[in-house]
Amino acid sequence: MRLRTVAAVAATTVIGAGVAAVAAGRYVSGLALKPHPNGPEAEPLHTVHATTTGRVTLTRSVASSRPGIYGLAGDDVHAVAGEVLSTTPDTVTRSLERVQRGALTPGTRVRITPQLYEGDPSSALGLGHAEVEIPGELGPLPAWFVPSARDTWVITVHGIGTTREHPLNVMPALCGQLFPVLDIAYRNDPGAPESPDGLAHLGDTEWRDLDAAMRYAASHGAERFILYGWSTGATMALRAAAHSPLSDRVSGLVLDSPVLDWQSTVRATAAARGVPGALLPLGVRAAEGRTGLHAARIADAADPSRLRVPTLIFHGPDDTIAPWAPSRELAARRADRVILHPVPGAPHAAMWNVDPHSYEETLRRFLTPLA
Repeated sequence: MRLRTVAAVAATTVIGAGVAAVAAGRYVSGLALKPHPNGPEAEPLHTVHATTTGRVTLTRSVASSRPGIYGLAGDDVHAVAGEVLSTTPDTVTRSLERVQRGALTPGTRVRITPQLYEGDPSSALGLGHAEVEIPGELGPLPAWFVPSARDTWVITVHGIGTTREHPLNVMPALCGQLFPVLDIAYRNDPGAPESPDGLAHLGDTEWRDLDAAMRYAASHGAERFILYGWSTGATMALRAAAHSPLSDRVSGLVLDSPVLDWQSTVRATAAARGVPGALLPLGVRAAEGRTGLHAARIADAADPSRLRVPTLIFHGPDDTIAPWAPSRELAARRADRVILHPVPGAPHAAMWNVDPHSYEETLRRFLTPLA
């Protein structure tokens, strides 16, 4: 009898531990797979200490001290901060390029974001555009179309947790080369249909929305496409270039901070949201179970043998969300197709922000022969 009691207690303990592990895994995977309005990285809030003409002083941190130009986003405020002008042990003063909404009064709390603009191409950049709807498999997908002279269109795809406002950073450079730009939203974005499970699939299903955008472009005058993606948007671009029925019309790929190792990205995203290291493996397993993701199926997007078109990768060693080792490996194995432009010091999906001039010049040289 005593042995049975001990066995029952042990079994209950094991079952309880198993249930707890499943619950923990679902919680962790949800943090990593549910699109977050502040992007994949849980950047800390920074306090505005002072604002003068052309200057803003913020709490000093790694994020607030990075070189380059960034958005400052908070409740009822959005501004743009440029180069670092001075530092103290506790603060950093940067140039203040503009305040687009609200006021940067002392005490205001802001996040530092790669996204410089709010609004649409017309209101944010003065670029005439049309609001269009793309017929997607889950329903209509909103998009902005900026017309121009060429019949090669650039289709831009932001990363999960950001919006189609992020590609506005590079839209003037693309339009300056006379490329029409189709800037798309996809499943789980504001205004777009929700996926059946409400989860991000790190490009594994989302790429079909990009395929829908390619079909829309082809039916509206595009002869060729350049697919330009950030983060999981880059993964979507790779998968569309490999699997779309219109893949023969893809003339080039531009990949910024591509997610080529989804398991590392799930771990890193959950860790950035404060998940203890011991729970991260549970989150990866739960993510695989909830979405059907498998390492091999995601990895085939970056299979060097599938790469058929010229590809430009912007990535750097300081990306803590999408490790850049797979980008280096892809570039090394397909030196005939891939140009890797390293950007040290840049956080995830902020390769442009560190040095816009160098980024755009590299982009210009790459795109010129593809027009």
